[in-house]
Amino acid sequence: MTSHETSADIPAAMPGRPEAVSGAGAQTATAPPGFWARFLDWNQKLSVVKNLTFITIATGFLGGYFQYLSAYDAKVSALAEADMKAATETFVTISNAYAEAQMLQELIFYNFAAATAAGVDPGDKALTTKAANETFAPYTKARMALRQNSSIFAHKAEIYIDWASDRGRDPDAPRVLDQDPLNEALLGTYDFDCDAEANMPRLGVTGPALDEADPCRADAPPAQPAQRINLCARREPGRRPVTIDWQSAKHHLLTMHFCFEQSHRQISTARVWASSNTVGDDRVKAFRNDEARYRAALDKQVVRLNAFMRLTMARLESIRVKYRPSGFLCHLPLLRDAVGLFSRECTPVRVS
Repeated sequence: MTSHETSADIPAAMPGRPEAVSGAGAQTATAPPGFWARFLDWNQKLSVVKNLTFITIATGFLGGYFQYLSAYDAKVSALAEADMKAATETFVTISNAYAEAQMLQELIFYNFAAATAAGVDPGDKALTTKAANETFAPYTKARMALRQNSSIFAHKAEIYIDWASDRGRDPDAPRVLDQDPLNEALLGTYDFDCDAEANMPRLGVTGPALDEADPCRADAPPAQPAQRINLCARREPGRRPVTIDWQSAKHHLLTMHFCFEQSHRQISTARVWASSNTVGDDRVKAFRNDEARYRAALDKQVVRLNAFMRLTMARLESIRVKYRPSGFLCHLPLLRDAVGLFSRECTPVRVS
């Protein structure tokens, strides 16, 4: 001890207190703060307004997000109900109208065939003739109503069945207004053959791809049953072909009414007889010669109506799928948009 050092400069040992350790061990290591401690400190520093913390901001954001989802789901539910109701009513109205007209047309045909059959009993012939006379007026009324509404039915089916069931259709997307030029007038211009097997509806059957460059060239291979067929203007080779798509309810209705009118003209002799007018033996003989062909044409009308009904029922199921509620993950913020990059499972329905 030097002369400058005093006893006061030397810390005295205290009872119960360890002596200081010299060297590197003199500094005691302090444990870093935990995650929760750091989060609380960050939360306190992040306050942007008095009493407004990060937890408050997150809670407000999530509350607003799920409130928006609730309002969105309500709009989608209302839209789904409206679309399903409109599609169902369109389906029922059109099916009933065609079923009634076709049934009455068949009754006139089969009554006349029965009344003119060889060896028919006079009493049975009288009863059959009476029934046909009573059928003629309702048939005329049903046919006129169908003729008046056929175009309206086709476009209603396009709006409420074809468009409503198309999950990929964007109503705001720009499109050519006349992109589907098919109508009954064109069916007549292109000589649509209702009796040809190739022109019968095909559901769920695939065929060769259409040759968009020149599908109606003279050396083209015979047409195969497919969901889409081309009608070619054979009388006007340079005219652009039109396409019939059997996945379109509108196209089914256009061909159905066109073929209904074809059958109406074919059974003209039976219609004259049903209207209480007499027909000559020559006309009866001509009818008997073509009876099998007329019968086949009427049967194909039933097939066409059945194909339209099957397609429409499938479209109703598509509407249900279109508005089917998505899973919980599709309602999480940002995750729905991420899933939408590679899948349509979370793709939202557009509402105003």
